[in-house]
Amino acid sequence: MEEFALFGNPVMHSKSPLVHKIFSEQTCIKYNYKTILTSLDEFKKKLDHFFYFGGKGANITSPFKEIAYHNVDCLTKYAQLCGSVNTIKKLDRFRLLGSNTDGIGLILDLKRLGFIKQGMHVLIIGAGGAARGAIVPILNYNCRITITNRTFSKANELAQKFSLLGNIQASYINYINSPEYDLIINATSSCIVDEAPVISLNIFNKNVFCYDMFYLINETPFLRLAQNNGVLKYANGIGMLVGQAAFSFKLWFGILPNIINVLKQLNLFYTHSEY
Repeated sequence: MEEFALFGNPVMHSKSPLVHKIFSEQTCIKYNYKTILTSLDEFKKKLDHFFYFGGKGANITSPFKEIAYHNVDCLTKYAQLCGSVNTIKKLDRFRLLGSNTDGIGLILDLKRLGFIKQGMHVLIIGAGGAARGAIVPILNYNCRITITNRTFSKANELAQKFSLLGNIQASYINYINSPEYDLIINATSSCIVDEAPVISLNIFNKNVFCYDMFYLINETPFLRLAQNNGVLKYANGIGMLVGQAAFSFKLWFGILPNIINVLKQLNLFYTHSEY
């Protein structure tokens, strides 16, 4: 069977293997999908090794999406625009294609949840590879974006990069302290160390939507923080995970799995799990 893999650190928590198992059953396409734990120093070596020994495709998760961008031979237009890669396809013996399916996965889930409308003011917390994939589809939805990050220069770099595509500005994180946002998206990986991003509690209220691009079996620290401060409508990134995975699958096999059916199966799985 053809080999596919997820590269990340950490990867033990990932539900991607389960999602791809469901895709395989749904489409009757047989393939192996595994996780590969690596480090910043070892990423290129392990990626090259995987494809040299027969790998056909890969997903890339935190913190390697921007590094992956520089370790492929060609890019889709969207990946080139984002500056990050979350999906790789082996085109032939010598070439790897880099793509980014995060944006379509995110926007489809936000629409499914009813969390996004044209004209909204969206706050994105974080300025790494996950944020890069989120910006373009939100701007294309005619929303205004404020992006913030612990390191202001990184947020400002992204605001400048995407400024010609729509209304986006960067802000120092300590200036983010008023309830002016319609949707708040956590694009940091702070939940991996069981922490919420350090942000003013004044941004939360009962009318704002909160979305965490990451997910845990239990609520993420960011979503717990939001709930404890009056937020009523919130969601983690499991829907985004399935959406981006489905479009990765389409890149590899030419078929788009049924995302809603997979989400229903995942909900059933969690209902009957020990958690």
